[in-house]
Amino acid sequence: EIKSLLSLSGGQFSGEQEIRVNSPFWILNIPSEEMARGLMKRTVCAKSIFELWGHGRSAGELYASLKNYPVDKMLPYLQSDSTYKVHIHTFNKTLTQAQKIKKIDALEFLPFKGKVNLKKPEHIFWILEDYGMDPNNVPEEPFHLYFGRWVHGQRELIESYSVKKRHFIGNTSMDACLSFIMANHGRVKPNDVVYDPFVGTGGLLISSAHFGAYVCGTDIDYNTIHGLGKATRKNQKWRGPDENIRANLRQYGLEKYYLDALVSDSSRPIWRKGMLFDAIITDPPYGIREATRRTGSQKETVKTAERSTENHVFVSSSYHLSDIFFDLLKFAAEYLVMGGRLVYWLPIYRPEYTEEIIPCHPCLKLISNSEQMLSSHTSRRLITMEKVKEFKDQDQNSYLLDGQYMPYRGHNSFREKYFSGVTKRIAKEEKDNQK
Repeated sequence: EIKSLLSLSGGQFSGEQEIRVNSPFWILNIPSEEMARGLMKRTVCAKSIFELWGHGRSAGELYASLKNYPVDKMLPYLQSDSTYKVHIHTFNKTLTQAQKIKKIDALEFLPFKGKVNLKKPEHIFWILEDYGMDPNNVPEEPFHLYFGRWVHGQRELIESYSVKKRHFIGNTSMDACLSFIMANHGRVKPNDVVYDPFVGTGGLLISSAHFGAYVCGTDIDYNTIHGLGKATRKNQKWRGPDENIRANLRQYGLEKYYLDALVSDSSRPIWRKGMLFDAIITDPPYGIREATRRTGSQKETVKTAERSTENHVFVSSSYHLSDIFFDLLKFAAEYLVMGGRLVYWLPIYRPEYTEEIIPCHPCLKLISNSEQMLSSHTSRRLITMEKVKEFKDQDQNSYLLDGQYMPYRGHNSFREKYFSGVTKRIAKEEKDNQK
């Protein structure tokens, strides 16, 4: 998420620090404090951002680093008419109050001239100490220490968009935290057009609209699109007359960004040819709580073009999981703008997972592959891909095998066997957990 936001704002990771995936602290190079605040207003994963004044692998290195920090950059926050406090945060270790005071007193060489105010200070300074990730092997001294001025924090975004308070929800409405992470992975920005081909109750549209994008979606379920049928909430039998996607966006003051939601089969795109969307952000059905369906019968032999479409209701058939992802990537390759992103969830049975099963397309580049653990054996991966090549006719039916793109032959694809068992295993594990 942070990498995506940095590429959107123009920042980058510091060259002096090797990125440690398991470290809770990262050093970034951001052109201005305004950009840093903008990043924190969007991020869900980061807790706070600081202006770094010094850091080191020991207390001595930290103090030497602070003494080398330009005094003219410190002075605006250390004036005699200002108030401040120093806060200590230790990761993976708890310090006594006496230990904290000792560490704060050791900073007396800094030119603080203001008064201490512990309740409402104008400026807050933090000592951050990293004691590693192993709670069973905590070192006496930290691996790394940091000191800086607190700039901004952001934790209210998730609470204000909580699904519990939402007007229209379904069985699989996306958690607000994950929804905003997906929008950030998609680098959604104002005036983008964002599309969800499995829109459901529209939870993923809300996060994109919050960032100023115009949103639309499709779903094969007529009742969900129109807010009809049985309610999902406890103690409510049927959905109300105003329970729909538009009402959700209206609830958050985002209705002006709502384009439309249509009843449509994602396996049969309804859009005109040409690049239409800046981002496609979606959560495909896995066949567990939501059925995987598409129009047409398994025994269908009559071409769609030969049918009368007027007043015709198509029968639905099962939609193979490998076909869902193949169609999704093909659609993204054709309808995304160049540089646009596809963000979606991929269900995984962990004992059999290999990176080879991740769907690929010659027009799309894999940007990130992040795992969300669901149980000891199951998880889902948030896949982010970027369009890097213009879509052409020869890319219509391709998939990756042994480093080469081969023609796709329906259920003969090498991923069919894997995906055919994923939903069965996950469903069985859910039933066992319920028992």
